[in-house]
Amino acid sequence: MNVGVLGGGRMGAGIAHAFLMTGNDVVVIERDEEMADAAASRIHESVARSLTRSAAPQTAQPQTTQQQAPRRPTAEQLTKKLHVGTDFALFADRDLAIEAVPEDRALKGDALTRVERVLARDAVLASNTSSISIDDLATSLTRPERFLGLHFFNPVPSSTLVEIVTGSATDADVVERARGWIEMLTKAAIIVRDSPGFASSRLGVALALESIRMLETGVASAEDIDRAMELGYRHPMGPLRTTDVVGLDVRLGIAEELHANLGDRFEPPALLRRLVAEGKLGRKSGEGFYRWDNR
Repeated sequence: MNVGVLGGGRMGAGIAHAFLMTGNDVVVIERDEEMADAAASRIHESVARSLTRSAAPQTAQPQTTQQQAPRRPTAEQLTKKLHVGTDFALFADRDLAIEAVPEDRALKGDALTRVERVLARDAVLASNTSSISIDDLATSLTRPERFLGLHFFNPVPSSTLVEIVTGSATDADVVERARGWIEMLTKAAIIVRDSPGFASSRLGVALALESIRMLETGVASAEDIDRAMELGYRHPMGPLRTTDVVGLDVRLGIAEELHANLGDRFEPPALLRRLVAEGKLGRKSGEGFYRWDNR
């Protein structure tokens, strides 16, 4: 299938990676040539790393021609289907276009409107928003029935979940097509009705904010708070380390959205606001609740 991704940052590049790895033709649009070149390099490197990590060990036993497994695609073969540019017209032949720009309502609304103008009428348009209402974003669109949320998780290549968020106007056949595409990526889909924070962000942020409050008031260290959830509740990663991976600025943006819609239980702690103001955004900046070696 033909897929378009608007935005080649960490999330957009990860989404492009996922579709490339399953043999799809992918267009990525960025704001300018410099950012397009950076996105292309990011995706090429990510695909190459994935193939290296998943390379099967060589066996010493000879095989007949009939027994030999099919050859794995190379990074060059997969990325031949990647096209990165700045012209929205490249989306004209896409079956699916996914907006993956920063989590800002006005920015996303403008981006979605520009993409919809060039999409074929039967194409599906999706937002990778993690908290903004799908119905709110749909108000600027002429075909809201072809629009839904596809919330991928960071890092996209290794995350198995995609949240399909349905707006009040989303057609049932669009939801089923989206479910099929997620299965094609060998990921699992959950279907969530449009509501503040959907399911995953709402639950994840609730746990993260309480963990930050506990750290702020000296209940326990970041390491011990995380170990409580990892060892006591079998979470693969504690909430504070997860916040570092997601990005403190991203968590803050979602918390502010939920605070506005759901009340004081989602009010961002002062510690979170301070760390974001200081530029301590987690893994991507090298420091958040933990220090990260980004070399």
